[in-house]
Amino acid sequence: MKNVAIVMGGYSSEFEISLTSGEVVYQTLDRSKYNAFRIHIFKDKWVYVNDNKEEFTIDKNDFSTTVNGTKITFDVVFNAIHGTPGEDGTLQAYFELIHMPHTSCNAYQAALTMNKRDMLSVLKPYGIQTAVSYYLNEGDAIDSEQIIEKVGLPCFVKPNRSGSSFGISKAKTEEELLQAITTAYKEDNEIIIESFLDGTEVSVGVINYRGKITVLPMTEIVSENDFFDYEAKYLGKSQEITPARIDDVTRIKIEETAARIYTILRMDGFSRSEFIIVNGEPFLLEMNTVPGLTTESILPKQAKEANIPLTDLFDNAITLALAKHNK
Repeated sequence: MKNVAIVMGGYSSEFEISLTSGEVVYQTLDRSKYNAFRIHIFKDKWVYVNDNKEEFTIDKNDFSTTVNGTKITFDVVFNAIHGTPGEDGTLQAYFELIHMPHTSCNAYQAALTMNKRDMLSVLKPYGIQTAVSYYLNEGDAIDSEQIIEKVGLPCFVKPNRSGSSFGISKAKTEEELLQAITTAYKEDNEIIIESFLDGTEVSVGVINYRGKITVLPMTEIVSENDFFDYEAKYLGKSQEITPARIDDVTRIKIEETAARIYTILRMDGFSRSEFIIVNGEPFLLEMNTVPGLTTESILPKQAKEANIPLTDLFDNAITLALAKHNK
């Protein structure tokens, strides 16, 4: 029996979603193979939380805990933290330093993909198509005319390093653009402003499944709101259609592009990338390396469509994490 630490929570606006994802993993793991432990990671405390809601401090020296005088160590970490510190490379670097196997990609890949600007810059030389973009750092002079000249209106204003659509706005006027910049700065001190791509949005899960890069059936996003924002993602204000209603030629092109991106970035573990299809061509928006694992989340629905039960999906992640560590 392996002791699995399921880390959840985090330091970002996504902590509640992460707690839900982590709880799904906790409830789903095969108890004939694994002893599961909920580990809550917050700025002010790292604790093991048992079924009675009792908390036991995590010793950060070796990521262990002590319960009633007995020290508990873990064989592997299942990472269910969206945003910082679980998706931006911080925790990955810590686990790599203490030689702890974990289910997510390595620290560099996590940091790179969390930073939308850096990731898109790395992929552009490989011919991956993206929106026209304009970058701003907090404190930079804001020349709205120059921004509009480059990206046009409407445009999207996004925090450079955040998830679950926190801080993202669609701006249709110069006034809305300035307001959107203020909103984005509440989430991050770096922002990215992108041209509006008029097309079909799809979300594409790519995972390493049993040692093979596997593209899951993709999901078409039809938002009731102006775009796939927080309400659309989590409060039912969207249709998520799996598999997406696209022709086979386009589907194959997107699958090949998504698998290629996973390979170029030397990814591992889970990933979910968002694309807009414009005239049959996929344009990459972003990649998530710790996608939502709640019952409402896209990747679990895609796995189900591919006839991969959640138990198998999570078991596979742990098996690969242990195998990678033992190489």
